[in-house]
Amino acid sequence: MLELRKISYTYPQTSKPILKNLSFKVEDKHAGIIGPNGCGKTTMLHLMVGLIKPTEGDLLFHGEPVTTKLDLYNLRRDVGFLFQSSDDQLFSPTVIEDVAFGPLNLGFKPDEARAIAENTLKNLGLNGFEDRITHKLSGGEKKLVALATILAMRPKVLLLDEPTNNLDPKTTSRLIEILRNLDLYQIIISHDWDFLSHTTNTLYKIEHGHIHKCEEDHIHEHRHIHKAGDHPHQHDL
Repeated sequence: MLELRKISYTYPQTSKPILKNLSFKVEDKHAGIIGPNGCGKTTMLHLMVGLIKPTEGDLLFHGEPVTTKLDLYNLRRDVGFLFQSSDDQLFSPTVIEDVAFGPLNLGFKPDEARAIAENTLKNLGLNGFEDRITHKLSGGEKKLVALATILAMRPKVLLLDEPTNNLDPKTTSRLIEILRNLDLYQIIISHDWDFLSHTTNTLYKIEHGHIHKCEEDHIHEHRHIHKAGDHPHQHDL
Protein backbone atom coordinates (compact mmCIF):
# COMPACT_ATOMS: atom_id res chain seq x y z
CA MET A 1 0.00 0.00 0.00
CA LEU A 2 2.69 2.52 1.03
CA GLU A 3 6.34 2.55 0.02
CA LEU A 4 9.44 4.72 0.08
CA ARG A 5 11.68 3.80 -2.85
CA LYS A 6 15.34 4.87 -2.87
CA ILE A 7 14.53 7.98 -0.86
CA SER A 8 17.12 10.58 0.05
CA TYR A 9 16.40 13.74 1.97
CA THR A 10 18.54 16.75 2.81
CA TYR A 11 17.22 19.61 4.91
CA PRO A 12 17.50 22.98 3.10
CA GLN A 13 19.80 24.46 5.75
CA THR A 14 22.27 21.55 5.56
CA SER A 15 24.40 19.89 2.91
CA LYS A 16 24.56 16.37 4.32
CA PRO A 17 21.53 14.10 3.67
CA ILE A 18 19.81 12.75 6.76
CA LEU A 19 18.36 9.82 4.77
CA LYS A 20 20.28 8.19 1.92
CA ASN A 21 18.86 5.83 -0.71
CA LEU A 22 16.40 4.46 1.84
CA SER A 23 13.72 1.97 0.80
CA PHE A 24 10.87 0.81 3.02
CA LYS A 25 7.51 -0.91 2.46
CA VAL A 26 4.57 -1.03 4.84
CA GLU A 27 4.15 -4.79 4.99
CA ASP A 28 4.49 -5.74 8.69
CA LYS A 29 1.18 -5.31 10.51
CA HIS A 30 2.79 -3.82 13.64
CA ALA A 31 6.29 -2.41 13.11
CA GLY A 32 8.46 -0.23 15.31
CA ILE A 33 11.25 2.10 14.22
CA ILE A 34 14.13 2.87 16.55
CA GLY A 35 17.32 4.87 16.33
CA PRO A 36 19.20 7.69 18.04
CA ASN A 37 17.87 11.24 18.19
CA GLY A 38 18.39 13.07 14.93
CA CYS A 39 18.79 9.94 12.81
CA GLY A 40 15.77 10.74 10.59
CA LYS A 41 12.91 8.73 12.13
CA THR A 42 10.41 11.59 12.18
CA THR A 43 11.65 12.79 8.79
CA MET A 44 10.85 9.35 7.39
CA LEU A 45 7.25 9.49 8.64
CA HIS A 46 6.85 13.03 7.30
CA LEU A 47 7.96 11.75 3.90
CA MET A 48 5.47 8.88 4.10
CA VAL A 49 2.51 11.26 4.42
CA GLY A 50 3.83 13.87 2.02
CA LEU A 51 4.49 16.60 4.58
CA ILE A 52 7.89 17.02 2.93
CA LYS A 53 9.12 15.95 -0.49
CA PRO A 54 12.17 13.74 -0.97
CA THR A 55 15.33 15.21 -2.43
CA GLU A 56 15.61 12.03 -4.46
CA GLY A 57 13.48 8.92 -4.85
CA ASP A 58 9.75 8.25 -4.80
CA LEU A 59 6.81 7.91 -2.43
CA LEU A 60 4.45 5.26 -3.78
CA PHE A 61 0.83 4.61 -2.84
CA HIS A 62 -0.69 1.34 -4.10
CA GLY A 63 2.37 1.01 -6.32
CA GLU A 64 1.99 4.38 -8.05
CA PRO A 65 4.16 7.49 -7.49
CA VAL A 66 2.54 10.25 -5.44
CA THR A 67 3.01 13.37 -7.55
CA THR A 68 -0.20 15.41 -7.51
CA LYS A 69 -2.46 17.00 -4.90
CA LEU A 70 -5.10 14.38 -5.72
CA ASP A 71 -2.56 11.61 -5.11
CA LEU A 72 -1.80 13.13 -1.69
CA TYR A 73 -5.48 13.49 -0.86
CA ASN A 74 -6.11 9.83 -1.64
CA LEU A 75 -3.05 8.76 0.37
CA ARG A 76 -4.13 10.77 3.43
CA ARG A 77 -7.59 9.19 3.33
CA ASP A 78 -5.93 5.85 4.11
CA VAL A 79 -2.84 6.90 6.08
CA GLY A 80 -3.24 8.60 9.45
CA PHE A 81 -0.37 10.36 11.22
CA LEU A 82 -0.27 10.95 15.00
CA PHE A 83 2.09 13.85 15.68
CA GLN A 84 4.53 13.76 18.56
CA SER A 85 2.84 16.84 20.04
CA SER A 86 -0.96 16.76 20.22
CA ASP A 87 -1.00 20.57 20.13
CA ASP A 88 0.16 20.29 16.50
CA GLN A 89 -2.92 18.18 15.73
CA LEU A 90 -5.80 19.74 17.66
CA PHE A 91 -7.12 23.13 16.56
CA SER A 92 -10.90 23.26 17.08
CA PRO A 93 -12.56 24.80 20.16
CA THR A 94 -14.26 21.57 21.29
CA VAL A 95 -13.42 17.88 21.13
CA ILE A 96 -16.41 16.94 18.97
CA GLU A 97 -15.50 19.60 16.41
CA ASP A 98 -11.95 18.30 16.19
CA VAL A 99 -12.97 14.65 15.82
CA ALA A 100 -15.75 15.42 13.31
CA PHE A 101 -13.48 17.59 11.16
CA GLY A 102 -11.96 14.63 9.27
CA PRO A 103 -15.26 12.93 8.36
CA LEU A 104 -16.64 16.29 7.21
CA ASN A 105 -13.66 16.69 4.89
CA LEU A 106 -14.32 13.20 3.55
CA GLY A 107 -17.79 14.33 2.44
CA PHE A 108 -20.00 13.10 5.25
CA LYS A 109 -23.01 15.24 6.18
CA PRO A 110 -22.76 17.12 9.51
CA ASP A 111 -25.06 14.70 11.35
CA GLU A 112 -23.18 11.70 9.93
CA ALA A 113 -19.81 13.22 10.85
CA ARG A 114 -20.99 13.88 14.40
CA ALA A 115 -22.27 10.30 14.74
CA ILE A 116 -18.89 8.96 13.54
CA ALA A 117 -17.08 11.27 15.97
CA GLU A 118 -19.28 10.26 18.90
CA ASN A 119 -18.83 6.57 18.14
CA THR A 120 -15.05 6.98 17.83
CA LEU A 121 -14.87 8.75 21.21
CA LYS A 122 -17.02 6.04 22.77
CA ASN A 123 -14.74 3.29 21.43
CA LEU A 124 -11.75 5.05 23.00
CA GLY A 125 -13.45 5.40 26.37
CA LEU A 126 -13.91 9.15 25.95
CA ASN A 127 -17.65 9.32 26.53
CA GLY A 128 -18.67 12.76 27.76
CA PHE A 129 -15.71 14.51 26.13
CA GLU A 130 -17.75 15.88 23.23
CA ASP A 131 -18.15 19.42 24.56
CA ARG A 132 -14.87 19.62 26.48
CA ILE A 133 -12.62 22.56 25.58
CA THR A 134 -9.71 21.07 23.68
CA HIS A 135 -6.93 23.30 24.97
CA LYS A 136 -7.98 22.65 28.58
CA LEU A 137 -7.47 18.90 28.35
CA SER A 138 -4.58 17.18 30.10
CA GLY A 139 -1.65 15.93 28.03
CA GLY A 140 -2.91 12.35 28.11
CA GLU A 141 -6.45 13.38 27.20
CA LYS A 142 -5.14 15.43 24.27
CA LYS A 143 -3.18 12.42 23.00
CA LEU A 144 -6.27 10.19 23.02
CA VAL A 145 -8.41 12.88 21.39
CA ALA A 146 -5.73 13.40 18.73
CA LEU A 147 -5.83 9.67 18.05
CA ALA A 148 -9.63 9.87 17.82
CA THR A 149 -9.36 12.56 15.12
CA ILE A 150 -7.36 10.10 13.02
CA LEU A 151 -9.42 6.99 13.70
CA ALA A 152 -12.62 8.87 12.82
CA MET A 153 -11.31 8.93 9.25
CA ARG A 154 -11.06 5.11 9.27
CA PRO A 155 -7.49 4.82 7.98
CA LYS A 156 -5.83 1.59 6.85
CA VAL A 157 -2.35 2.64 8.04
CA LEU A 158 -1.49 4.47 11.24
CA LEU A 159 1.87 6.23 11.72
CA LEU A 160 2.73 7.25 15.29
CA ASP A 161 5.61 9.53 16.26
CA GLU A 162 6.75 9.00 19.89
CA PRO A 163 3.15 8.43 21.08
CA THR A 164 4.07 7.95 24.77
CA ASN A 165 5.99 11.21 25.19
CA ASN A 166 4.94 12.86 28.47
CA LEU A 167 2.19 10.30 29.12
CA ASP A 168 1.51 8.94 32.59
CA PRO A 169 1.56 5.13 33.07
CA LYS A 170 -2.24 4.86 33.13
CA THR A 171 -2.67 6.62 29.80
CA THR A 172 0.22 4.66 28.30
CA SER A 173 -1.49 1.40 29.32
CA ARG A 174 -4.75 2.62 27.79
CA LEU A 175 -2.96 3.53 24.55
CA ILE A 176 -1.36 0.08 24.40
CA GLU A 177 -4.78 -1.53 24.82
CA ILE A 178 -6.26 0.62 22.05
CA LEU A 179 -3.45 -0.04 19.56
CA ARG A 180 -3.46 -3.78 20.19
CA ASN A 181 -7.16 -3.91 19.33
CA LEU A 182 -6.93 -1.92 16.10
CA ASP A 183 -7.01 -4.00 12.93
CA LEU A 184 -4.82 -1.80 10.77
CA TYR A 185 -1.18 -1.41 9.85
CA GLN A 186 0.83 0.51 12.44
CA ILE A 187 4.30 2.04 12.18
CA ILE A 188 5.50 3.34 15.55
CA ILE A 189 8.52 5.48 16.39
CA SER A 190 9.41 5.24 20.07
CA HIS A 191 12.27 5.19 22.57
CA ASP A 192 10.01 3.36 25.02
CA TRP A 193 11.08 -0.27 24.77
CA ASP A 194 8.29 -1.55 27.03
CA PHE A 195 5.74 0.18 24.84
CA LEU A 196 7.23 -1.27 21.67
CA SER A 197 7.32 -4.76 23.21
CA HIS A 198 3.55 -4.55 23.73
CA THR A 199 2.59 -2.97 20.41
CA THR A 200 4.98 -4.20 17.70
CA ASN A 201 6.07 -7.53 16.24
CA THR A 202 8.91 -6.26 14.06
CA LEU A 203 11.60 -3.66 14.69
CA TYR A 204 13.58 -1.58 12.22
CA LYS A 205 16.57 0.61 13.02
CA ILE A 206 17.66 3.78 11.25
CA GLU A 207 21.34 4.62 11.38
CA HIS A 208 23.68 6.55 9.08
CA GLY A 209 20.73 7.41 6.82
CA HIS A 210 19.74 3.80 6.15
CA ILE A 211 17.09 1.47 7.59
CA HIS A 212 17.44 -2.22 8.34
CA LYS A 213 15.36 -4.88 10.03
CA CYS A 214 16.41 -6.04 13.48
CA GLU A 215 16.53 -9.79 12.93
CA GLU A 216 17.56 -11.17 16.32
CA ASP A 217 16.35 -10.96 19.90
CA HIS A 218 19.07 -10.50 22.49
CA ILE A 219 18.50 -11.62 26.07
CA HIS A 220 20.19 -9.39 28.64
CA GLU A 221 19.72 -8.31 32.21
CA HIS A 222 20.60 -5.23 34.18
CA ARG A 223 20.19 -3.92 37.71
CA HIS A 224 18.70 -0.55 38.42
CA ILE A 225 17.20 1.62 41.13
CA HIS A 226 14.30 4.03 41.13
CA LYS A 227 11.99 5.77 43.56
CA ALA A 228 8.98 3.79 44.82
CA GLY A 229 10.74 0.60 43.76
CA ASP A 230 9.27 -1.20 46.76
CA HIS A 231 5.74 -0.80 45.35
CA PRO A 232 4.32 -3.53 43.10
CA HIS A 233 5.40 -2.97 39.48
CA GLN A 234 6.61 -4.90 36.47
CA HIS A 235 9.37 -4.67 33.89
CA ASP A 236 8.74 -6.01 30.42
CA LEU A 237 11.29 -7.93 28.39
